Amino acid sequence: MAFAHTIGGTRYVFDDLKTLLARATPDRSGDRLAGVAAAIAEERVAARMALADVPLSTFLTEHVVPYETDEVTRLIADTHDADAFAPVASLTVGEFRDWLLAHETTGTKLAALAPGLTPEMAAAVSKLMRNQDLIAVARKINVVTRFNNTIGLPGRLSVRLQPNHPTDDLKGIAASIVDGLLYGSGDAVIGINPATDNVATVTQLLGMLDALRQRWDVPTQSCVLAHVTTTLTVMEAGAPVDLVFQSVAGSEAANKSFGIDLSVLHEAHEAALSLKRGALGDNVMYFETGQGSALSANAHHGVDQQTMDCRAYAVARAFKPLLVNTVVGFIGPEYLFDGKQIVRAGLEDHFCGKLLGLPMGVDVCYTNHAEADSDDMDNLLTLLGVAGCTYVMGVPGADDVMLSYQSTSFHDALYVREAMGLKPAPEFEAWLLRMGLMDGTGRMRTKLEGTGARALLNFDGFP
Repeated sequence: MAFAHTIGGTRYVFDDLKTLLARATPDRSGDRLAGVAAAIAEERVAARMALADVPLSTFLTEHVVPYETDEVTRLIADTHDADAFAPVASLTVGEFRDWLLAHETTGTKLAALAPGLTPEMAAAVSKLMRNQDLIAVARKINVVTRFNNTIGLPGRLSVRLQPNHPTDDLKGIAASIVDGLLYGSGDAVIGINPATDNVATVTQLLGMLDALRQRWDVPTQSCVLAHVTTTLTVMEAGAPVDLVFQSVAGSEAANKSFGIDLSVLHEAHEAALSLKRGALGDNVMYFETGQGSALSANAHHGVDQQTMDCRAYAVARAFKPLLVNTVVGFIGPEYLFDGKQIVRAGLEDHFCGKLLGLPMGVDVCYTNHAEADSDDMDNLLTLLGVAGCTYVMGVPGADDVMLSYQSTSFHDALYVREAMGLKPAPEFEAWLLRMGLMDGTGRMRTKLEGTGARALLNFDGFP
């Protein structure tokens, strides 16, 4: 189906839905690299005008990646909830934007709608929204998940404690963990990206994490972000796995480039559930996405990178994860060139993920060769705090020495919590108070008091 709109006497025609979505997308380097971006601003405006008039129901019959050849498309189509979709079934994309922004559209209504939305619907409406619109709608939505604590409650901001080390040195990692806990980070997860993805290393890291968590009775969850097949192997051997991690993408071909498909994710999900390690809930999966991943694998099918990343959220949604995050600036300036593009992408991803019912976090980050700096990241972090982001990263000094990129620090998380009046997960907050790390006003102590706090500095439980 072709779409068209005329501006100033020039008629712009878009051959199909994926072309229309791509031309309507805010300018970014990845779409230019893929050859799908609007050639001029006028064409982008024409595409947005045409997109605003497209009925939402069109997305149920016209797929941007063929149903017959792509299991992600089949997942999206086959799990669509028509009853949940009913309240907005008669709307166009433009009318849907107005409906989302209306005062009467509450978080309760948005939660009920989520199973009725496809990723392409979420991506489409985001392309018609200003940054403030993305923030205004996202802050209405609270997606609550549980494992050893409760993530996503109103007025809370969790932090993934990311203690990576370039040689997977246990003492170096433990030192970073202690540092993060002293600053109140770690309630989302204590999650290590291993420098070496092999069974022996992953098993050793998991053993250390579990010993550390149990010794201090920390109400959180741990994860070694190994490939899902490695995690399956260590689970079978009896390693203490809380969460199963995997990077996911929006097409079957892109996921194959990661060495996965839906069946292996299902196997890992079932295996993690069988361990029954969660004290409060059974959300056992942790997924990461990032705009540009499908294009970098030459598996984008001519779809713009933001729409393709939204399709990855359908993969994540199928497994009821505890955590999902977009590593927004990690892939590099080939896909998001500068701070402006990174900020926009982070707000888009957060909005679309929450709209689709996911517990959405953002790794507010950039690589050193991007046209971005820490001021850009401060801006995005602040905007996400206003938008009700579920969690952000806590990296020692904001500099990940293993992955070689810039993220947010433990101090950055404290800043946004204090500036916005946000708290950690409730169980974790109670632990911080009990350990003497937090005072009665909710601020982290600058001087350690009590035996609990001092004990953190003497961890020696290495496997």
